[in-house]
Amino acid sequence: MRTPFTLRFLAAMPRSGWIAMGCFAAITLVLMPALHLFVPESNPFHVSNYAITLGGKIMCYAIVAVAMDLVWGYAGILSLGHGVFFALGGYAFGMYLMREIGTDGSYHSPLPDFMVFLDWKELPWYWAGSDSFLWALLLVLAVPAVVAYVFGYFAFRSRIKGVYFSIITQALTFAAMLFFFRNETGFGGNNGFTDFKRILGHDITSPEMRATLFALSALVLMLTLLAGRYLAFSKFGRVLTAIRDAESRVMFIGYNPLHYKLFIWTVSAMLCGIAGALYVPQVGIINPGEMSPANSIEIAIWVAVGGRGTLIGPVIGAGLVNAFKSYFTVAFPEYWLFFLGALFVGVTLWLPEGVVGLWKRIKARVAA
Repeated sequence: MRTPFTLRFLAAMPRSGWIAMGCFAAITLVLMPALHLFVPESNPFHVSNYAITLGGKIMCYAIVAVAMDLVWGYAGILSLGHGVFFALGGYAFGMYLMREIGTDGSYHSPLPDFMVFLDWKELPWYWAGSDSFLWALLLVLAVPAVVAYVFGYFAFRSRIKGVYFSIITQALTFAAMLFFFRNETGFGGNNGFTDFKRILGHDITSPEMRATLFALSALVLMLTLLAGRYLAFSKFGRVLTAIRDAESRVMFIGYNPLHYKLFIWTVSAMLCGIAGALYVPQVGIINPGEMSPANSIEIAIWVAVGGRGTLIGPVIGAGLVNAFKSYFTVAFPEYWLFFLGALFVGVTLWLPEGVVGLWKRIKARVAA
């Protein structure tokens, strides 16, 4: 008799993983929001607006890193264009946030300020329904998924892989960035979307909304890890790993790699879109800079630093790299890119399995 899906889903995570997940949930869903909302600012245990926003932002990055690990670590597909899916999700939700401003903008017009400035008389057709929260959520999922599916179908059907696939994903994100930089596209040009006021009528800068967005980011990250674990250790995941290691042999025994690669590629893009939608209201801006090729390369570095093919590794990598970034861009802004490059080279040469691989080696040595 086939095991019910719920039991298979729960069994995908070991007991230690559930304990770690429970601790993480207690900290991010209860402790941190409580310290932010109920502890006075004068108290040393108060979690500041900056800290809660930074934590939420890093968790959004961690979701993207896990999404990247699903295609690179388990399917062997190195994407250098995942930033475009992250930004598309951000823009899709940003359209809703711009409509929520209403007449509270600088020009007191129902149109977004940038459209008034550019002398637009009405909303473009593709902004229809953007004042609906549910429609925005649908776009967050659908737009990255459709773009990824169409791009992936033609790429995987043509059996483009390796460095060639990485190059065309870079071309995709660069082309998208140039497109969104244009004022006539209706997405704010180089300034993008900013000056958000409300979500569902609630002040976006209020402590309650900041805590809610932080908790939502944590919840989505946990669900992403659980879903990723289930996929990676299911029959689907085993076939995906076989495609990564020996695609020709998998085809020889009767599997079609196109469907497996296309599915995980599309799911990964949707996860990036969700992360982008959570990211935008927390940082207060989305512009074409999020689509820059450098950002997509940085996503790959997060996964490499943490350890690809491990799921938890990319979360650690995203946290470490962005913690260093927050420090370096304030203390030594001119040296950040040099540090990032040196980190990538160092990990490639001496830590090919990332931080998680290093920890496993240390544990094995101690046990011996």
